[in-house]
Amino acid sequence: MEEHLYDKLLHIKTGGEQKDFNKSLHYHRYEPTPYSALETLLNHYELKSSDRIVDFGCGKGRLNFYVNSVCNASVVGVEMNQAFYQEALENRNRYVQKMKNRRGEIHFHCCLAEEYEIAPLDNRFYFFNPFSVQIFMNIVKNILLSVEKKKREIDLILYYGSDDYIYFLENHTSFELKEEIRLPGLYEHNPFERFLIYRLSP
Repeated sequence: MEEHLYDKLLHIKTGGEQKDFNKSLHYHRYEPTPYSALETLLNHYELKSSDRIVDFGCGKGRLNFYVNSVCNASVVGVEMNQAFYQEALENRNRYVQKMKNRRGEIHFHCCLAEEYEIAPLDNRFYFFNPFSVQIFMNIVKNILLSVEKKKREIDLILYYGSDDYIYFLENHTSFELKEEIRLPGLYEHNPFERFLIYRLSP
């Protein structure tokens, strides 16, 4: 199904890319995860309605609404760009109005990713190459501090995961690679077209 048709089905508007670049070199340009990639992810990776997934650099909320509609999971979007945050809220209003049978909560926070306070229910974290490894390291540290307070299984889902992210997780944390999901027809031409699932078991 084409991108705009998925948006129409969910009563949201999430297309387009970020035209202007962030002044900080630590934050990368916004680009939504293709629906076809999200479809592949959820065909191979189970998200339960009891899970709560946090999308860092959520933009207009595409992943949040898609996951909520397919899995009934609670979702949190963290976005530093005020304009994208406002569009995410507008999308939520339309989505909630039309999708009345949905379960699970949908929250959005407008803040820097490293300033988001990890909640005890947060257990799945999504990264589409949103920022530098320095910020990623800070967020992983915040996640680990949260796990110290409330033990639980944690999954990190990386799309277009950089070598820096992977090196850090595999050499400086207890996270272990649980699964690699390659996007058929794309991975063969671009090795970044895959999802990597890293798990921290309690």
